[in-house]
Amino acid sequence: MTPTGTPSRDGQQNPSTENVLSTVFAPTTSGASYLNALTTELAARADRDGLLGVAFRYLDSPFGQLLVAATEVGVVRLAFASEDHDVVLNELADTVSPRILEFPRRTDDASRQLDEYFARRRRAFDLPVDLRLVRGFRRDVVSHLTKIPYGTTSSYGELAAAVGNPRAVRAVGSACAHNPVPLIVPCHRVVRSDGTIGDYLGGTETKRSLLALEAA
Repeated sequence: MTPTGTPSRDGQQNPSTENVLSTVFAPTTSGASYLNALTTELAARADRDGLLGVAFRYLDSPFGQLLVAATEVGVVRLAFASEDHDVVLNELADTVSPRILEFPRRTDDASRQLDEYFARRRRAFDLPVDLRLVRGFRRDVVSHLTKIPYGTTSSYGELAAAVGNPRAVRAVGSACAHNPVPLIVPCHRVVRSDGTIGDYLGGTETKRSLLALEAA
């Protein structure tokens, strides 16, 4: 017969690990909910023990489903629905940490502030960001993007001059295209010198809509 526990010093039975898990994660509705509960608990324990390198969540938005990922330092990646989220997660596992799990709790503040932004109740984000995915000149450009005020725009040329290299207009455009944390770091506020929208990772219509949202 399979033992259900081990005897304690006073002769009482101590519950086995299997029984404890069965009690905590008793599948009340389906195997899927059981697995989700177990995954959430394991992720929470990994986070408490400092073993969770990247936590991510999915967030609904007016522009489709967003992927938001964070390290212990801050938000490290935000991906639009137009990006392949599985590819993004694989890239994070390769470049940041293989210890990556869906754990919304770490990104609760980001989720709340993004919801407020989309509802026009927030003009600036108060979130730590982790810019380890950009280096050198690109990092200088991305870091400067937060200085462009809500409801305004800057040209690629103006941004190049602001970071000390006025001839590097194309490099500035490339840096904006590789901004790992769009929306929170507002590369959508950078437009062409002739006033046209320019390209955007989330699509030109998304960029146009974001600028319209901020102008309202």
